[in-house]
Amino acid sequence: MRLAPAVRSTSLLTVCLLLLLACVSLLSVVSGATEVAWSQVGHGLGLWLRGAPDADYTMVDRIVVDLRVPRMLLAIVVGAGLALVGALLQTTTRNDLSDPYLFGLSSGSAAGAVAVITLTGEVLGVWTLPLAAFVGGMASVVVVLLLLRRYRSHTPERMILAGLSVSFLFTALTYYFTFLGDQRAAQSVMFWTMGGLGSARWDNLFIPLTGLLVLSLFSWHRRHALDAMLSGDHTAHSLGIAPERLRLQAFVVCAFATACFVAVSGVIGFVGLMVPHLARALAGALHRRMLHIAMLIGALLLLLSDVVSRSILAPQELPVGIVTASVGALFVMYTLLHQSDGA
Repeated sequence: MRLAPAVRSTSLLTVCLLLLLACVSLLSVVSGATEVAWSQVGHGLGLWLRGAPDADYTMVDRIVVDLRVPRMLLAIVVGAGLALVGALLQTTTRNDLSDPYLFGLSSGSAAGAVAVITLTGEVLGVWTLPLAAFVGGMASVVVVLLLLRRYRSHTPERMILAGLSVSFLFTALTYYFTFLGDQRAAQSVMFWTMGGLGSARWDNLFIPLTGLLVLSLFSWHRRHALDAMLSGDHTAHSLGIAPERLRLQAFVVCAFATACFVAVSGVIGFVGLMVPHLARALAGALHRRMLHIAMLIGALLLLLSDVVSRSILAPQELPVGIVTASVGALFVMYTLLHQSDGA
């Protein structure tokens, strides 16, 4: 069977990105404050896969199995998920700048986590912060939906304005809680507002994984409707799609997934804004091909950013959000400088 050129090129691109992702994943496991040899990675993973007793593990094996591998997996899941959130929001609102920040989804989660850090402490143990971030993210969604409730039609412009207002509100709350709180908690507050992957553990990976699974199922199920949205609401209507309902569904799914991501990794900006543009440039605008390319690029970008964040000031660790924001700002500047007046 002969494949169409577009399918062949997308398949080749997918294979190349998967190979690159595998290489960067290995680099991520060996990089860090403690040097780990390639052979020790294989030894540690071999022990883990065989279910070896604790006595057989060396300290380096523990670093590989308990710290580096969960961190690498978290970067892949969150990077892929944020890219998918950005792609869905940009398509349904037809706004190239749409991302979780713009709709207040990230700021709500950050406000929930910072409120707990500065006011109550970890009253529910290790699950306190993820739960607080999740509740904060969902609270921001509820406020946006309440603002939109008085309108019969949920146009992209109204959704963006509602999201922006909620984003400003929850950002102000985060600053307020930070001002009130103990200054010794500043390090924890910085983690939730600038992002980090240091809290990755085997027992909390299921939280972002759940968000990515829900997001992937929704995107695949609604891929044809998303394609129809590319031509505008009128065309979508003529094809039997209800744009406002799809927009609202996508928003709720993205909000749930973002809350799951932020609950473990903090707020990591610019991945959702930048990656869909790169994916569309490489795979075209149709979602059947573009979405999985976006997921791979998002995973690759966050994984590389994490390696840089751990290497640039080693043995200190830079918040990964600083790296992604720097790359994102350069990307936006490059796009702006290469845009023609008629674009």
